[in-house]
Amino acid sequence: MTHDDNMIIRFRGVRGSLPAPAPENMRYGGNTSCVEIRYHDQLLILDAGSGIRSLGDELVRSAQENPIEATLLLSHNHWDHIQGLPFFAPAYSPANRITVFGECGRAEQLQHGLETQMAPAHFPVGLHQMRGLLPVRELSRDATKLGDLLVRTTRLNHPGGCTGFRIESAAGHIAYLPDHEPFRNNGGRIGEVEMAHRELIEFIRGVDLLILDTQYTADEYTRRVGWGHGCLPDSVDLATEAGARRLLFFHHDPSHDDRQVDEMVEVARAMTFRSPLTVDAASEHEIVSLPLANLVIGSGFSPLQEIIASVTPLAPPEKVH
Repeated sequence: MTHDDNMIIRFRGVRGSLPAPAPENMRYGGNTSCVEIRYHDQLLILDAGSGIRSLGDELVRSAQENPIEATLLLSHNHWDHIQGLPFFAPAYSPANRITVFGECGRAEQLQHGLETQMAPAHFPVGLHQMRGLLPVRELSRDATKLGDLLVRTTRLNHPGGCTGFRIESAAGHIAYLPDHEPFRNNGGRIGEVEMAHRELIEFIRGVDLLILDTQYTADEYTRRVGWGHGCLPDSVDLATEAGARRLLFFHHDPSHDDRQVDEMVEVARAMTFRSPLTVDAASEHEIVSLPLANLVIGSGFSPLQEIIASVTPLAPPEKVH
């Protein structure tokens, strides 16, 4: 496998709830959810929090007026996952093609959320002026083939709903569960809760990289049950039970500074002593390369060489039933 066959994951925003720009947050970053994935000639973007703005600016600079093509997967339309889209520069040019996907059955809801966010009462530019952005489409209930990538979905436990994504390639598999609270606290019956938990375990079974909502410490979570977010011990247990190779805490609480996130990682590593699971916290501009043997990390806001200079068209999606 050559370097060109690697899957490159770059974190553009790792914060939850709202941006938290502050000196004490500089190492992990203050932008909200956005993850950039490059594989062969494809660009896949997970969510459009405030972190998508810098990605868009870099795409415009590197494209040198050539058309930009990308696929954006939206987990849900809470503000911290879509608030950066109005500032995503490539979407304003009709020469570009930004295809947007959501979970099967949720396209209308997602489209409405994007339109409402940019209604005149909230924003001076309407969604219709983003002429490079295509209307939200739906992924298959089973799996959708996007070029050389296979995308699967699962429903997570979060107020208003949230979609988790599993992205599979020859280079490796990743799972992205951005907003999720353990199913035991969703108010369902015991049997249903256990079934939902088991299905989630199988959904992420054996992934090389698990990007997981871990907003709270165990103590914080006792006061935030029902808020729709995960906590440290549950994240470690989920990753361990599913046999994930590497766990990255994600959706950091806006009140957590770098030191507090570091402490959470240290607690988690103590829990996984003698386990093959590797635990870290996602940081803005961090780069992960699959296969994991080729791991590259650029923590905080350190300058990084561009991975791919240009963006080329994606093949039309194929639904796999």
